[in-house]
Amino acid sequence: MHVNGKVALVTGGAQGIGRAFVQALLGKGAKVALLDRNSEAGQESKAALDEQFEAQRAVFIQCDVTDQEQLKGAFKKVIEHFGRLDIVVNNAGVNNEKDWESTIQINLTSVIRGTYLGLEYMRKGNGGDGGVIINISSLAGLMPAAFQPVYCATKHGVIGFTRSIALAANMENYGVRLNTICPGFVNTPILQSIDKEENMGQFYSYKDEIKNMMQFYGVMDPSIIAEGLITIIEDDTLNGEVMKITASQGIHFQQYSQTPFTSKR
Repeated sequence: MHVNGKVALVTGGAQGIGRAFVQALLGKGAKVALLDRNSEAGQESKAALDEQFEAQRAVFIQCDVTDQEQLKGAFKKVIEHFGRLDIVVNNAGVNNEKDWESTIQINLTSVIRGTYLGLEYMRKGNGGDGGVIINISSLAGLMPAAFQPVYCATKHGVIGFTRSIALAANMENYGVRLNTICPGFVNTPILQSIDKEENMGQFYSYKDEIKNMMQFYGVMDPSIIAEGLITIIEDDTLNGEVMKITASQGIHFQQYSQTPFTSKR
């Protein structure tokens, strides 16, 4: 898929990895709706982007992804504003082991809901032209993390859901590809949350261990993750893939053994 002229929706698009995604998509000629619950950060991002790109190519929509009606309304607004939808990036995420129910709502439930909304608008046979959905997981979705068990569970869930729905979309001929990105440590506000007891709760004492891991694995700039996003969008052969991005190995893919019963209907 050529990104130029396409319409993208990015949740959690005001800062961190989401902001890098929006920047990369606009840089490739897309029109982008950035969704974020933080109105101030969203408006600041939109203003900064308007200095670089044509203002009409980006729109900020304040949206709490855990609010079903707000998320539905945001998708509807994007269609009304741009007339179509081609790319959905379910990126919004938090690290909060103390308020773990909220972490599940943001990191997993909203990703599932955002995927189903994207499929509803983009799938062929329902008035859509097809498209791409990218759900953001983490390396914590591929390995255990003693100090982040709920965060880890949500990110495992994103991978399992996305790989499964990618198979279903293929079998149903939706014309929509679905893939997952699993970044390692990235220099974002989420990374800074490990220093806060209100985020880590009973696992706050592990903060030095996490920092040692960060030193070992390295911390990446969000722009590297954005490169992976563009790669997935532009490569029409990728569906159900799990892209890993680390400071040491760069962009590469998780290898899985072939499962039976995955043929096209």
